[in-house]
Amino acid sequence: MSRRNWKRIQPSSLRAALELCKDFAKERHNLSVERIAEQMGLTDHWTVYKWIQTGRIPANMIRPYETVCGIDFVTRWLAASAGRLLIDIPTGRKASATEMQVLQELLNTAVGQLLQFYGGKTQADETLGAIQQAMEGLAWHKGNVQKHLEPELDFQEV
Repeated sequence: MSRRNWKRIQPSSLRAALELCKDFAKERHNLSVERIAEQMGLTDHWTVYKWIQTGRIPANMIRPYETVCGIDFVTRWLAASAGRLLIDIPTGRKASATEMQVLQELLNTAVGQLLQFYGGKTQADETLGAIQQAMEGLAWHKGNVQKHLEPELDFQEV
């Protein structure tokens, strides 16, 4: 069984976003729902199961849930469902060839999904996810070019 490419997944509902966060925590951090609840400070792990089942989570628990799981699918879904793009804050540093190839791949995937959608070969959710990711990639590079004249310090480089 091949591993999921978590960067390419775009949740289609709040319930799907909650489930994807849980799946990511299990696959990448080996966290069960019980351990997720424990690290969030919840006394009953069934609360997390209830949130996933109903797709209802208190707003003040979204960040702790995503922090423990290690990914922000709920925040991404909230932004996308409001018609907004969600991008990492650009730093103004020069983009690498690898980053440009990733952008090109996102754009090609979006166009390919559009062609398949209009040909009746794929679902709207998959197509919308690909378009959202391509637009977010372009928006990040737009912001990065705008900040290029005054770049920020890059504290994340190893």
